[in-house]
Amino acid sequence: MALDPTKHADWEIAEEAETRMKTVYQLADELGLKKDELLPHGHYVGKIDFKRTLNRLGNKPDGKYIDVTAITPTPLGEGKSTTTIGLIQGLGKRGKIVVGAIRQPSGGPTMNIKGSAAGGGLSQCIPLTPFSLGLTGDINAIMNAHNLAMVALTSRMQHEANYDDEKLAKRKLKRLDIDPQRIEMKWIMDFCAQALRNIVIGIGGKMDGFEMESGFAIAVSSEIMAILAVAKDLADMRQRMAKIVLAYDKSGNPVTTADLEVDGAMTAWMVEALNPNLMQTIEGQPVFVHAGPFANIAIGQSSIVADRIGLKLGDYHVTESGFGADIGFEKFWNLKCRYSGNHPNAAVVVATIRALKCHGGAPAPIPGHPLPDEYSGENVGWVEAGAASNLEHIISVVKKAGINPVVCINAFYTDTDAEIAAVRRIAEAAGARVALSRHWEKGGDGALELADAVVDACNEPNNFKFLYELSTPLRERIDLIAREVYGADGVDYTEEALNKAKAMEADPETSKMGTCMVKTHLSLSDDPNFKGAPKHWRLQIRDILTYKGAGFVVPIAGNIKLMPGTCSDPAFRRVDVDVETGKVKGLF
Repeated sequence: MALDPTKHADWEIAEEAETRMKTVYQLADELGLKKDELLPHGHYVGKIDFKRTLNRLGNKPDGKYIDVTAITPTPLGEGKSTTTIGLIQGLGKRGKIVVGAIRQPSGGPTMNIKGSAAGGGLSQCIPLTPFSLGLTGDINAIMNAHNLAMVALTSRMQHEANYDDEKLAKRKLKRLDIDPQRIEMKWIMDFCAQALRNIVIGIGGKMDGFEMESGFAIAVSSEIMAILAVAKDLADMRQRMAKIVLAYDKSGNPVTTADLEVDGAMTAWMVEALNPNLMQTIEGQPVFVHAGPFANIAIGQSSIVADRIGLKLGDYHVTESGFGADIGFEKFWNLKCRYSGNHPNAAVVVATIRALKCHGGAPAPIPGHPLPDEYSGENVGWVEAGAASNLEHIISVVKKAGINPVVCINAFYTDTDAEIAAVRRIAEAAGARVALSRHWEKGGDGALELADAVVDACNEPNNFKFLYELSTPLRERIDLIAREVYGADGVDYTEEALNKAKAMEADPETSKMGTCMVKTHLSLSDDPNFKGAPKHWRLQIRDILTYKGAGFVVPIAGNIKLMPGTCSDPAFRRVDVDVETGKVKGLF
């Protein structure tokens, strides 16, 4: 009997459920995988040999494809991963063959504010501890591959500073003449370490490296994580790895990983990481865990490889895209679907009464602080105002992609009937199906209405279309995203960003790459304090990065950082180990 989520923490619920979970061998067998397609990592976690699996199933028709997105969240999150797991469980309760794909959590939020993104309550991905603490090492492989590139770059700069051309030639090195003022990459680590955003390296003598400013970003923002998400196979990954731009030389030419002859070694670190991880829901349905979070500063999608396998193995495949539809869904729509060739049959928009109240006028929740008193009582007016602004806007974004939207009211036991009725009325008037779901409290049994609505949406035809073509000039693309997705009046650029945009538009290669926006997830605008659906504002682009390996340019809006910070009351204060059993407690 499952534990009551209103009385027990997520880690306690997961620990109890893990006493009944399937072995990875049983899970793979039920999924229809062959013995040589499963790569076990212990008894309950495995990897899937994607090449063998897709070679065998390549001619099998795809199942229905569903993306889970959300309204603009509060800093506490609105249960998108929980809803993804709940939908998988609900479809399973309806007798559907269903597979899911979610993203591997970063150690940053796991040890900070948001937790491990394994879901919550009775809709979780288990086993929780390996899921939350490194899993099979994919993010570690990304860190090693990325930081190896930085080692290659900085050591080359040191050697070029210390050796003349003759000595470089003896070492079979060509002078790259790297400009220390135009280094594109930083080091990475998988924690929220604001103290490392800006550092100076190479302090000491000439044998201690090249002295210059540098810094750290969080691991999942690495271009290599983006490559893991979009690569179709190992050959594709190898080609992409060679195109990563680390810096520019003093003549303005890009310096790539191939120029530094480090691209092959970087790929070697990533070979095993290209295979998706196999886990399960509390109720025993298969879930692939692959690629990473942070759609505000990265692509934030589960991998194309995981989706390709899920679509072959299941009648329904549920994937998720990070944060709200303005961020994660827009990248799913215009980047992931473009690269994969897979188009969704439906999209689920997760909404909570809490977030709608925030968008309707209630004070914003602050991470690490108690929820303001205004959220404890019924306030239909705030809910209506939030739904009529933010939710309606998000529904319109999904409909612009030609996809059938299903609004999931992710119910908390404190929500009132009147508040729920207000959301249902406004969402249906905006042209969306609506389903109340209590998966957090009741698991799959609480998600039956949601499962039925999604099945109905998948059975209706849609008219999928991209927001822009790759032939659309870069600044026109950014303007389309700003106006059509964010609701801005237009776009303004810093001088540096404008010069970069013009250069990219003139470059035959970068002019045809996708556009991966970096923007706050806490507002449709570039200011996290603007709630609802802000009007009469302009998007501010302060910089544009080039991710040639991943295949997109990265405009950066507002003051967002690629290295988040750790709060004053982080989650790691409550994580510990039972020294008798070795079991980890306190994760959520």
